[in-house]
Amino acid sequence: MCIVFLTTAHPDYALIVVDNRDEFILRPTSRPEWWRHPNGPEVLSARDLQRSEKGTWMGITKDGVFAVLTNYRETDVDDADHPIHAIRSRGDGGVKGVGGFSMVCGKLRKSLKTEGGRNIDPIAIVSNRASHVDHVPWIGQTRGEVCALSNIGYGDVDSWPKLEDGKRMLGEVITQAIKENLSEDQLVDKLFGILDDDKLPRYEGMSLMDYVSELKQSIFIPAVGDEPHRIEMEESMARGKTGWPSGDSPAAEEAVTIPSNGTSDSAPKVADNNLGFATGMYGTQRQTMILVDWDGQVTFRERALYDSHGNPIPRGQADEVFRFKIEDWDNDDR
Repeated sequence: MCIVFLTTAHPDYALIVVDNRDEFILRPTSRPEWWRHPNGPEVLSARDLQRSEKGTWMGITKDGVFAVLTNYRETDVDDADHPIHAIRSRGDGGVKGVGGFSMVCGKLRKSLKTEGGRNIDPIAIVSNRASHVDHVPWIGQTRGEVCALSNIGYGDVDSWPKLEDGKRMLGEVITQAIKENLSEDQLVDKLFGILDDDKLPRYEGMSLMDYVSELKQSIFIPAVGDEPHRIEMEESMARGKTGWPSGDSPAAEEAVTIPSNGTSDSAPKVADNNLGFATGMYGTQRQTMILVDWDGQVTFRERALYDSHGNPIPRGQADEVFRFKIEDWDNDDR
């Protein structure tokens, strides 16, 4: 149940992107770092370490190619062509046989079609549920836009409350930032305030499945789960505070365990491929934002809310910040 907001409304920034990753909190995940994709480019992102593809939900390259991914919440459990639990994970190079998704993607460049260059090239929202290329929405090419995407189709008539809440709050934050001439640090604090907006209803005895239908209400998802999830979380936290695996660590599905007899001639057993998918509590695990100014300077900031054992981390104590300039940001040779 991830959510992303984008805006071109701040005059000092070509684009602002803020994102919550909602996931089972114990799902193995690296911190953001530069890593090289098999196809060549270096990517800045955290990486999902459950699947062997080690994909990401939000990343950017040095030449400004960026993408943000949200799953599509399938509603028909009997639809064999659009399964809720996909056969493969995204990241293996194809979109057939995977669960539904939407992806905000583009190549960040100052637009050459606007006098003064105060626009950026358009950004696409692609989906493997779109029936034709003409159905791909384009955003970001005009100033003043505030857009939102979660686990429904972009622009669906029945929008979710948290999408409308977030767009309203983002517009208010930008207005305040302009009026009060807020610094970047002050702006970032306000943006994190949007990502922390918690309107999730709580009722005694609610199960994890009960919460699923309520996730559309709240931008921030506190840790929720059934009793078995709580027990798993407590057992993991009892192992003590810890850091995070690096992106080059083996994926969980690739891990092997030695049989209990410990003999070297025993064949190793591949770990359960579902390890981490439904282990522990579910909630907002990471918060990420990208700010791009008119010189092509990028600030990439990620906030971890839990360590890899599920121990909560006070806000701001596990922030990672990267800064770099987009290559060929205003190059005319395009």
